[in-house]
Amino acid sequence: MTQKIVITLKPLLHRERPQIGIYFGFNNHVKDQVKAYQGVKWSKTHRIFYVEDSNINRAELFKYLNQFGYWVDYSAIKNTMLPKAQPIQTNKLDKVGMYKELPQTHQDKLKRYIDYLRGKRLSDSTIKSYGYFILRFLHYHKDVMVNSWTNEHIDLFMENVLAKEHYSISSHRQSVGAIKYFTELCGMAAFDASGFERPKKSKFLPVVLSKEEVIDILQATKNLKHRAVLALIYSSGLRIGELLNMELKDIDIDRSQVHIKNGKGRKDRTVVLSEVIKPLLYNYIQTYKPQRYFVEGAPGEPYTAGSVRQFLRKACDEAGIKKRVTPHTLRHSYATHMLENGVDLRFIQELLGHSKPETTMIYTHVAQKDLMKVQSPLDVTVDQITKSNKGEQKLLLSRNFK
Repeated sequence: MTQKIVITLKPLLHRERPQIGIYFGFNNHVKDQVKAYQGVKWSKTHRIFYVEDSNINRAELFKYLNQFGYWVDYSAIKNTMLPKAQPIQTNKLDKVGMYKELPQTHQDKLKRYIDYLRGKRLSDSTIKSYGYFILRFLHYHKDVMVNSWTNEHIDLFMENVLAKEHYSISSHRQSVGAIKYFTELCGMAAFDASGFERPKKSKFLPVVLSKEEVIDILQATKNLKHRAVLALIYSSGLRIGELLNMELKDIDIDRSQVHIKNGKGRKDRTVVLSEVIKPLLYNYIQTYKPQRYFVEGAPGEPYTAGSVRQFLRKACDEAGIKKRVTPHTLRHSYATHMLENGVDLRFIQELLGHSKPETTMIYTHVAQKDLMKVQSPLDVTVDQITKSNKGEQKLLLSRNFK
């Protein structure tokens, strides 16, 4: 009977940061599999592989190594509290720091503003964004009495905060919306932003990946969970927030549908689930066994957008892609490839969940049965590559399922 290989996980302090040390006897096969895990690095000082100590890595690293049949001893980290990482010092105050520096009158006004936005039934993401800009405004004018604000204070904030800190046009537009609601709440004649205009939207074309680049990214993503996330974002044209909030029950594999609940604009919609992605999803779900959400950090808890951006950047580096790629780039690419594949623009607008279609499309009604006939661009791309291989083995995203 072959004895199982033992891999031991222990706490490690490296470069003044908490890490997880990965200890095992010399074995090239094990070494290659450990190196393939997202974020693993080699320490010349300690002569071991390690990865950042986090709740996500504690759970995922164990599952990842366990799937290969290794005996994973994680007793050294199982019952230890996660060390608190020291915050990186910057010149900018964080939100908590700014809030603590506000006088009580300003803190009360911010709380009232958040309640006001909730009463307007704005989305949580909008309230978060608007609340941040008003926090910045209040912090910038923390020495000014609440009843003394005028439109000149708005101008000073935009000139000395938004402009000098090089906020994007889209952020500037958001700040104007936030301040309009704020002055509406305050109800002072000299402090009225209703006449303020938002700067015009930028006309930059979105970054779009080629079909081959998408496949390169997916194949360069060694971690099964990460590959499933990126494949689902692209193949169904999801926003990052939609992916993170998606529950397992929202994916209907038998009917090849993905149900998106409470998307942007509080709209539900249904999109196509790629046929090619199904084996990958089966493999991922059986390996990681998520409890509620499609992708989870701690069991039963949603993942974070920052984590997705991080492993997407690493995948692009591995694939040699120099473009500035974000999760939304995959969504842009989905729409562009659909159009290139001959899908009607009306269908694409419906599948993307756009609230304002072009004027020429305003009266167009897209039947759900027609939408479900639309083929995912991932299926089309894999089919094209397979045909170009002239009978060679079909391209698979997952090694364990056909």
